[in-house]
Amino acid sequence: MTHTTAVLGFPRIGEKRELKFALEKFWNGSIGFAELEETASSLRLRHWNYQRASGIGSVAINDFSLYDNMLDLIVALGAEPERFLDIADPIGRYFAMARGDAAHTAMAMTKWFNTNYHYLVPELHGGFRFGTINPSKIIREHRDAIEYGFHGSIHLIGPITFFALSKCSEDIRAALFDPLLEQYAALIESLESIETEIVFHEPALSCNVSGNDLSLLKIAYEELCKHYGRISVATYFEHSCEATAVLVHTPIETLYLDFVYGPENIHSIPLIARSGKRLGVGIIDGRNIWINDMEDSLHQLETIASLIPKERLVISTSCSLLHVPYSLGNEELLAEELKQTMSYAREKLSELELLKSLFFGSQNDEKALLAYAENKQRLQERRTSTMFHDPQVQYRLNSITPTDLKRSSVYKERIALQHRRFNLPILPTTTIGSFPQTADIRKLRQEFKKGTISMETYTQELRQATRSCIEFQESIGLDVLVHGEFERNDMVEYFGERLNGFAFSTQGWVQSYGSRCVKPPIIYGDVSRPEPMTLEWSTYAQSLTSKTVKGMLTGPVTILNWSFVRNDQPRSLTATQIALAIRDEVDDLQKGGIKMIQVDEAAFKEGYPLRNVKREEYEQWALHSFLLSTAVAEDDTQIHTHMCYSEFTDIIRTIEAMDADVISIETSRSGNRLLHIFKEVGYTQEVGPGVYDIHSPRVPSAQEMEEQIHALLEVLPADQLWVNPDCGLKTRGWGETEAALRNMVEATYAVRTALS
Repeated sequence: MTHTTAVLGFPRIGEKRELKFALEKFWNGSIGFAELEETASSLRLRHWNYQRASGIGSVAINDFSLYDNMLDLIVALGAEPERFLDIADPIGRYFAMARGDAAHTAMAMTKWFNTNYHYLVPELHGGFRFGTINPSKIIREHRDAIEYGFHGSIHLIGPITFFALSKCSEDIRAALFDPLLEQYAALIESLESIETEIVFHEPALSCNVSGNDLSLLKIAYEELCKHYGRISVATYFEHSCEATAVLVHTPIETLYLDFVYGPENIHSIPLIARSGKRLGVGIIDGRNIWINDMEDSLHQLETIASLIPKERLVISTSCSLLHVPYSLGNEELLAEELKQTMSYAREKLSELELLKSLFFGSQNDEKALLAYAENKQRLQERRTSTMFHDPQVQYRLNSITPTDLKRSSVYKERIALQHRRFNLPILPTTTIGSFPQTADIRKLRQEFKKGTISMETYTQELRQATRSCIEFQESIGLDVLVHGEFERNDMVEYFGERLNGFAFSTQGWVQSYGSRCVKPPIIYGDVSRPEPMTLEWSTYAQSLTSKTVKGMLTGPVTILNWSFVRNDQPRSLTATQIALAIRDEVDDLQKGGIKMIQVDEAAFKEGYPLRNVKREEYEQWALHSFLLSTAVAEDDTQIHTHMCYSEFTDIIRTIEAMDADVISIETSRSGNRLLHIFKEVGYTQEVGPGVYDIHSPRVPSAQEMEEQIHALLEVLPADQLWVNPDCGLKTRGWGETEAALRNMVEATYAVRTALS
């Protein structure tokens, strides 16, 4: 069965976050696994119905997951790490790999390419032996689709991407390449009776592929096509021209290419045309929320159709719709003028249907032609609306000078002043910023938003929470305190709510990992800061203690990368606008007596282009945005920054150029590997490596953290190190937070004693 439209995946957390809440109930024992599965099954059926109702010829199967698609594949391939095989229950083992338990540290988790989605990193090593394949999930979900009358394509992460994202050396990958292909072959052979298309997702082919990668690619798909008759390959997030030149000479059926983020894929059209293969044209943006430019898309499709017959074309999303929210139908508070420029997952299905009608259908389809005209009108109105464009912001952009990007003194001079000012002990202890957002705090915020409590009551309750947080930190002996961020719903949303040019959805949730969902702000217009955003809470917290309280800000690049960003101007320009707003906030804080300020850039790395040739441009404007934000700091104002779940090897020089006085990083799941990078380049600023993993409910003992601190001291000297968790504590419970921080402080005191 052929199809003319396709999606490469659909959001799975639920329109009302049904899967999130079911998962959390299962984890706390409120429901059993059967009830969790019932929720999952109902969501899959709903999503398939959405796709079929929009004319999708082949719905996506196996795009759904209870936690993560890579984790699902690890189970299916028999690639579970040996350290979890003592857990007999497969469900318990699955979630222990994802979240850890009392006896097991969770698998490492990092960003899925340059998105804000996280995947579990496969663990491979010399001597690794694959276990028995387990196709049960795939077969079960395909059986359900058939039972409800859906034709579908099975989606799997491909072998090249599996290896590229695994935690192992090139030598180990080479040794395990043939065994891995054998596992894939056995897995797809077990699906032979299904007789449907299998789409292998290979986004790694959109990165900087080597000649060896391309050789393995050809071997892999020639071999896999011997074991299954209908195989297709999808690449996305960038162009994959080198890989396309190889794949056209393999027996695969269809190539799905991203023409939104990889426009260079157009250069591969003649090769695909000569190959006789089908082309999936990824032309509906799967990563952003703006309406599609139908006129531009039709022009691209007609250009492609001049070389490849229409019957060999499939119109598709650029990537999985996992990265966008469900439906604008759930949004009641957004301004209508803004909503008319937006498109969520269900609207993107409708856009696919409209493109199909315009491109494949009758030229006299009146309904389609009216929708096409409306699309053109909405885009034209956006180009001229004062809602989106502010001349005052443009004027300030033109006033920036090179001196605005440079601190007044070099680090060596600044840090001496800062040490005298703060007078901290060796190995100072702190946290990354946020403390647990309890059910009571969330309820309080909801009551305030609904208007059932007054601003006065809301503020009093938040002040009490802040006071209690300060008192707790003092009681356990932390050296540098934070106010806990109880007034903040999210580290990006909070700032966006106080900036012009931002809008906020009520149901725009997307999955970050597992049950963790985020609701990205919408940057639709020129950005400016009408008034201080954090000064009141920071100064209040500082008034409660004689110890230093850090001011907590989110950096411009992270705000950008964790938002849905307007697509009518370069991202660099939007980042600069945000940087000016954060710069004003830094200055207000230091003038208000807050002299230690953390500007988090947790998402700095994930914004990097996948292609090396495009990275220098990104680094330049991202670095300038951070410097513009922080260079206003006086010499005795200490600037901290935080980065999490990043590989720093290729950006360590850029981190140095950021010129932060202190950087805190995640190292708890990766040992000291990341810290060694700082040592190897001779990094001189201070570093706070995370000594325990906050993404797991497990509480490490004081002895375990003491050993971790000693391990850190083997890499960097004590006078360069801070001690802190690896990330904010917002998602943890108070009990585990209190226990873990007490152990962390106890461990630090023990190490200080040993050093003295």
